[in-house]
Amino acid sequence: MIVRVAGGYPPRMRRVATLVSILALAACAFGCATYRQDLDRARKHYDDNQYEKALALFRVLEPDVDSLSDPEQAQYAYLRGMTDYRLASQQVATNVSGGVVDPRRAFRDNARHWLAVAAATEKATPGGLTADEKKRLEDALADLNKDVYGGAESTDDKAEGAKKEDKPAGEADKPAAEPDKAAPAEADKAAPPK
Repeated sequence: MIVRVAGGYPPRMRRVATLVSILALAACAFGCATYRQDLDRARKHYDDNQYEKALALFRVLEPDVDSLSDPEQAQYAYLRGMTDYRLASQQVATNVSGGVVDPRRAFRDNARHWLAVAAATEKATPGGLTADEKKRLEDALADLNKDVYGGAESTDDKAEGAKKEDKPAGEADKPAAEPDKAAPAEADKAAPPK
């Protein structure tokens, strides 16, 4: 049983509580520093074009990304997305049937996800990405969005545009002639009753 003294807890108990508090803060600071160090190492691998090593570190860091500050989270998402984007460009496109996943397609899907997360994080809390990184992010997202939404005119659209241009100027705006509504009624009169 702890005896309460008029001045608070006994001195020995205060020292223990202080020591526990210091150790808890040090452990928290050490843990956060480790995540930042992992992010820095992954960035170094990315900068050195060692994308496989960078991706391995990003995957290890992913469960703890919420321990990073908002600008660091934007950096993580940007670097993770650009790593997947670079790996997709290095892969040979394969058309494999039988349910085998095309690695290029998977890298591009992951890149689009992480770059969109980076863009949203940067929009919510600016300051995590440089102007060059923002430009690269926009360019890469525009390319990746073509996979989902398309981006170029389809050949059918081009062909329809050419057909409209071939018509004389006055006829392009005219609606198509309506079918003769009287014709079916006359056909019904001529048909024998059943």
